[in-house]
Amino acid sequence: MAAELASDPEQAYRYAHAARELAARIGVVREVNGIMAYRTGRWAEALAELRAARRLTGRGEDLPLMADSERALGRLDRALELVHSDDAKRLPRAAQVELRIVESGIRRDQGLTDAAVLALQVPELSDGRLRPWSARLFYAYGDALLAAGRPAAAREAFSRAVVADEDEETDALERLDELDGISVDDLEEEDAWDDEDESDEDEYAESDEDDSESEDEDEDDLADEDEDDDEDEHDDEDDADEDDDEDESDEDDEDDDSESDDEDGNDLADEDEDDEDESDEDDDSESGDEGDLADEADGEDDAPDSADDIHR
Repeated sequence: MAAELASDPEQAYRYAHAARELAARIGVVREVNGIMAYRTGRWAEALAELRAARRLTGRGEDLPLMADSERALGRLDRALELVHSDDAKRLPRAAQVELRIVESGIRRDQGLTDAAVLALQVPELSDGRLRPWSARLFYAYGDALLAAGRPAAAREAFSRAVVADEDEETDALERLDELDGISVDDLEEEDAWDDEDESDEDEYAESDEDDSESEDEDEDDLADEDEDDDEDEHDDEDDADEDDDEDESDEDDEDDDSESDDEDGNDLADEDEDDEDESDEDDDSESGDEGDLADEADGEDDAPDSADDIHR
């Protein structure tokens, strides 16, 4: 189951091969392993595994893969034997059409291009109904017609294959473009140019966005610088106010100091006056004392010198 679900053919083959190692006697396991080997180009292993699955299950739906593996190995006669075997006639219609596709390839390998076209001219080619395998039938028919030198008919067949191939199992659209003269390389170059143009547009858009963001950032930076300048101006004004306050405070202190000096000078003057008063008082006192002394001397002079004088 994992092998059938895996999108990578090699990974699917590894899953199927691991299952075969565990259950080699189970027919469906051998069948899946053979199919995965076929899809990865392991023709001999695919042929051996599909033969083993056919013996174990008794079913022959894988005869187209077996015949194509014989063809890939270069054994065209063995491939044709499988295509025209009795078992092939009992297969479902889808498997019979797949055998016709393998036979057309065998005829082309043999160089029989017209026989390759005839091998695919079955009723389902022109009945107007689409079936799960119609895309493969139309594609193989267009390939055979192109090999037979009939490009116009091949183009019509490839066009029908494109319509029928909803799951895009074939490269019918690319083959149709080749017939119309449209080169895949040209388409890739156009896609590359488109991608480059889109890339340039994206780059221009990103550049414009970057420029816009840069302008926004520059505006934000300028706004931040203006705010910083305003803050610096406010700080300078505050510093100036603080300096003015300090100057006023210093002036007040100087005024206080001057008043204090004046008061001290007044106090000193008062003290000097007091000292002068005291000095004057001392002088007056000394003058009084001297007067008293003089008076006393005069008294002494006025006193009688002796008893005789008193007697007198």
